Order: sequence, then structure tokens, then C-alpha cells
Amino acid sequence: MVDILALSLSHGLLLLAAWRLLSRPELDMEVRGEPAETPAATPPPIRGGRRVMRTGREPSPEPGSESGADA
Repeated sequence: MVDILALSLSHGLLLLAAWRLLSRPELDMEVRGEPAETPAATPPPIRGGRRVMRTGREPSPEPGSESGADA
């Protein structure tokens, strides 16, 4: 009984809110607003570049490079 009452009350309130929103006269009017300013063209971000994580430590040599390997 309580479940049916809670469901019907919540759905009834949602239906009432939708009914009141749809019956507003502002929904039938189309007001032309100010044209939006177009933002300045910005270059697209560079993708696929190598990203370096800043840790504050000296960078370690990359694997396979000859500079850090002892022969």
C-alpha cells in the first residue's frame, strides 16, 4: 500500500510539473536574441606528440640509446 502511494504521489507531482511547464506561454514565442560573438580562431591542439612528465629529477636515458650504456 505504501509503495503504491509513494509511486503515485511522485509520478503525480512529476506529471503536474510537466503539465505546468508545457502550458507556459513563453514556449510558443520565438524571441530573436543578440547574435553571439564568434570567438577568435585558435589553432587545434597538437596530438600525438611526446609528453614529458615533470618530476623534478634528471631525465634518465631512453632505452636503446648509446649515451647511457656502458660498453
